[in-house]
Amino acid sequence: MDNNGMMEKEEIFSKVLRAGRRTYFFDVRSTKAGDYYLTITESKKFTNDDGSFHYKKHKIYLYKEDFSEFNTILEEMTNYIINEKGDEVISERHQKDFKKEYSEEATASVDEAPKSAESFTDISFDDI
Repeated sequence: MDNNGMMEKEEIFSKVLRAGRRTYFFDVRSTKAGDYYLTITESKKFTNDDGSFHYKKHKIYLYKEDFSEFNTILEEMTNYIINEKGDEVISERHQKDFKKEYSEEATASVDEAPKSAESFTDISFDDI
């Protein structure tokens, strides 16, 4: 146990997937007993009003005894999405050069009464 226990947290094998303002880190790590497990970390960049930024990170630990079932369910879920919606990305918000544009319809309806807050659902998946 060198460097204050850092040996247990050393990555054995790593891959990075950059996806817009999200980055996914896939890291093989070693347990104290010398066995391997996988961590999947999502890091999402947020920009503050003053222009500074911060990251929120969420991590999943996946152990060998769960690999088979995890892979089966992940494949089932991804296949379901592709079969239902195709593999084309519908939302342009995920494009690096996306700039929010208001449709002519939205700008033409300025005189309309604002929608009530009840008609919107604000859901955050950051803590899932």
